[in-house]
Amino acid sequence: MKDTKTHPGSCLCGAVAFTATGPLRDVLGCHCGRCRKTSGHYWAATSVPLERFEITKDEGLAWYRSSATAVRGFCRQCGASLFWKPEGEGRIAIAPGAFDDAPPFTLSGHIFTEDAGDYYAPEGPPPAPGPAQAGLSCSCLCGAVAFSVAGPAGEVWACHCSQCRKLSGHYSASFDADEATLRYRAKRSLAEYRTPGGATRGFCTGCGSSLWFRAAAGAFSVEAGCVDGPTGGQLARHIFTASKGGYYRIDDRLPQE
Repeated sequence: MKDTKTHPGSCLCGAVAFTATGPLRDVLGCHCGRCRKTSGHYWAATSVPLERFEITKDEGLAWYRSSATAVRGFCRQCGASLFWKPEGEGRIAIAPGAFDDAPPFTLSGHIFTEDAGDYYAPEGPPPAPGPAQAGLSCSCLCGAVAFSVAGPAGEVWACHCSQCRKLSGHYSASFDADEATLRYRAKRSLAEYRTPGGATRGFCTGCGSSLWFRAAAGAFSVEAGCVDGPTGGQLARHIFTASKGGYYRIDDRLPQE
């Protein structure tokens, strides 16, 4: 049966809300550098014509022009990566992790796979780790936040919890880092969002890029997608998989928790 249901969605903090009425296009995973920077891993999106899309709350909504032909929508209060809107196409792409229900779509393919990060493969097992990187340069998409941490990334863990899916738009991937080695080169648009569980997430209010995570107990991790160039790491594990989205499957045969 054709899906004509109206599906609600929102950012993590609730400052942005929307509805999209089906049918919704199946989800595509995008591995381009811009999507990896903003989401912190790789982004994914469904799509719907503008006449079947409505912003119902825009208190935190911000737009960043990421190219000459498209803008990206995110929440400037919590940093959730929400939308990608191409110029002149009459449609909007929406992160599947932003939906509050479970629309009947599925992850059907991947694009720009040649730009995937060195620590994972778009499908199947990750590649072997590359050369060790003694120091890692990291930045947001617009360049207003830039920093370095000690490397290499080592083990990268993918998190499928509901908060990470809301913020990244799909699911996140990060590596543990020693916060004492963090050195900022720029932090003009750095913001911190305190999650309901007491953790803190760092992101850029200029472009919405997800950057780092500090657990309530103090453990610190960096989003793998914000690293400039090779990470020297390897995707090693999936966590909180009981909360994963129903539209995708984990196909890399790595351990799951």
